[in-house]
Amino acid sequence: MLESLQYFLDPQGFIAHGHCYLWQPNLVWLHVISDGAIALSYFSIPLTLVYFVSKRRDIPFNWIFWMFGLFIIACGVGHVMDIWTLWHPTYWLSGTVKAFTALISVITALELIPLVPKVLALPSPAQLEAANRELETTLNRLQQAQMQLIQTEKMSSLGQLVAGIAHEINNPVNFIHGNLIHANEYTHNLLQVLNAYQLAYPEPVPMVQAAIDANDLEFLNDDLPKMLSSMRVGTDRIRQLVLSLRTFARLDEAEMKPVKVHEGIDSTLMILQSHLKPRLGWPGIQVVKEYGNLAPVECYAGQLNQVFMNVLSNAIDALEADPKFLSSDAQLGAEPTALPTIHIRMTTLDSSWLLVEITDNGPGMPEHIKSRIFNPFFTTKSVGKGTGLGLSISYQIVVEKHNGRLECSSIVGQGTTFRIHIPIQRCAETQLTLTTPSQP
Repeated sequence: MLESLQYFLDPQGFIAHGHCYLWQPNLVWLHVISDGAIALSYFSIPLTLVYFVSKRRDIPFNWIFWMFGLFIIACGVGHVMDIWTLWHPTYWLSGTVKAFTALISVITALELIPLVPKVLALPSPAQLEAANRELETTLNRLQQAQMQLIQTEKMSSLGQLVAGIAHEINNPVNFIHGNLIHANEYTHNLLQVLNAYQLAYPEPVPMVQAAIDANDLEFLNDDLPKMLSSMRVGTDRIRQLVLSLRTFARLDEAEMKPVKVHEGIDSTLMILQSHLKPRLGWPGIQVVKEYGNLAPVECYAGQLNQVFMNVLSNAIDALEADPKFLSSDAQLGAEPTALPTIHIRMTTLDSSWLLVEITDNGPGMPEHIKSRIFNPFFTTKSVGKGTGLGLSISYQIVVEKHNGRLECSSIVGQGTTFRIHIPIQRCAETQLTLTTPSQP
């Protein structure tokens, strides 16, 4: 082994390569600096490749990077040997390094040739970008479909719950309401008998007179009919609320049918009544309705009620957040500077479309917010007060389910208007040109 090493290192009568340059310093150092810079560059490239491959183990054909790294190291060693042989004529060792470099070069080239078709088959950056966009679009659609399914299931369950509660309340209320009619008649008859008795016996016996004085007969005679009348008003109110709940509980209906849309709005307003009433420091919300003479509309009544609920709830939230409706002395019961109002207008367009306009005189929205209100999960409300799904789902219900239009116009400081266009009949040819809402 020592003899072989001596064979490579022994000059054996050769002269150093520097003699070929006549040992001119400028020429020698030109070669030294050039070969040194090339060698350093060659040695740095494999380090970069090793780091890259270690970080991106998912890249296919990463073994070819190791082959390139070994080939480049061999080339770098060859340039180091060129510097060495300027002073030391160990040309056998230099030739062996070149032979090793040649072997690695040939192997790398032979491995690279069949790899080219496989690399060419990989998608280009443009194709990857297009695929990513398609995947992103598909993901958004899946998210919206999942959101719609969850919301539909929630509203269907809510509809069943509301319908069940309305049914359970309706039975005893109808029993009480029906019996109040007879109770009122019987009370009237009893009071007539009592009045006849008082006319026939104006001077009752002491025991009867004591009972009259103890129970304040005159007050009972006057207040009992009023009490029965107020109880009937209360049962009428409960029956009206139950009817509104049953109307609103159409959420689980799966087929289109002709309905009176204004009934859905009225039922929604009845459910939201507690938010419309005045309270301390708040004047309450006025609701102005202009319905007109409207034909039934073929639609998914329950889902359309959901749209009205979302739009009206947002209008109420906007009005309650507007400071212009609160006076500085609100706690003292002073009148506010303006009255919050929701205006609901329904009209028929070209006998083919129903237009529902819901306008509030709240704070309005700037353009950068208005352009995003139909985007899923976009909300300006604080955490826990809004999911950002209401208007997005409303847009899907109106546009995708009913082939309609849902538009929004708003002026900062003056209010917001939502316009809901619904075809009156599903098969109707819609010739009306409408402004396309902001893309959800």
